[in-house]
This record gives sequence, structure tokens and C-alpha cells, in this order.
Amino acid sequence: MATQKRLDKIEKISELRQEGIIVFENISDPHNAHASFRSCEAFGFKTVYLVFESQEEFNPKRTGKLSSASANKWLDFKVFNSAKDCIKDLKNNGYKIISTCLDNDSKNLLNVDFTDKKIAIVFGNEKKGISQYFKDASDIKIRIPMYGMVQSFNLSVSAGIILWEANRQREAIGRENFLIKSEEHEVV
Repeated sequence: MATQKRLDKIEKISELRQEGIIVFENISDPHNAHASFRSCEAFGFKTVYLVFESQEEFNPKRTGKLSSASANKWLDFKVFNSAKDCIKDLKNNGYKIISTCLDNDSKNLLNVDFTDKKIAIVFGNEKKGISQYFKDASDIKIRIPMYGMVQSFNLSVSAGIILWEANRQREAIGRENFLIKSEEHEVV
């Protein structure tokens, strides 16, 4: 049984959850995914979509306790068996798809606007990146500027950097404008 102090903390934190969906497509290592979930939770993103089309599905609520610091119990997950179904869900609900991608036409992260309420930020497989389906469906493709020989970060590092930038932009104009409405909060 949770104490009143614990329940008050949960309620306070739930009021700081922000709009936006974070999508992970075909992640091959659950440890990487769970480390990324930690960033999602820490920056106040509550909803995570997982696409398992070419990788083995894992249950995000049952794995990753060590790498996520139990962040997975504070997130809402929706699982898809295909990128097409996930994209359809996002588009039908009015989400702008911002995908991480190293294509030549990808925009520098620092030149991308994350201040739409309904954004979905997509992260791809650790080796292959996002699928062609997500590339084609993306409203914007983004990349993190890098200046060394290595041209990619670990999944959780990428998630941390990009979610920090999205949060930074939103805080600059008033984070309260992006909070999930109180009637949508769920206290565990």
C-alpha cells in the first residue's frame, strides 16, 4: 500500500507529463530500449509506441528493470506488428512524424521545431535505422550533428539528446502549453 506522500508525488509527477509519442521501431536489444525509456520518462513523455516487424517482440513492462530504473512502470506502451499500422495510427490521430535518420535530406536537430503538441519522434533499429515506411511517412527527418569519425550514437544516447532538445524548446515557450490534460492522468 502506497503512503499518502508517495501518492502525492505520483499525482504531482503525472501533472507534468507532456504531449507527444516516442516510437521505437524494430529495436534488437531490449537493454537499449529500456535505457531509452528512462529518458522518455525523465523528460515527461508518457506514451511509447513499439514496432516489432523484423525483430523479436519483448514485453516492455517485464524486462529492463536495471537499465530503465523502473521507468517502464510509469509509461504507457502500445505495440504494433507493422510500421504501416503504427504510421496509420499516428496519422489518423493527427501526429507529425519526426524520424531520426542519416539520409542526406535529414535536417540538423538544432534546426527542427519540436513545439507542435502532436509530435511522434521515431527511433530505428540500432544497425539499420528506421524502415523505408517511416522514411516515406516522415514529415521531417532529423539527425544529430556530429563531427568525429563515428556518425551515430547508441540508441539511448540519441534518445536522450533529442528528447532533451524537444523539452528545451517547449520549456522556452512555456512547458505548460504541452502538458497532457488533467482528465487524461492516471494515478497508479
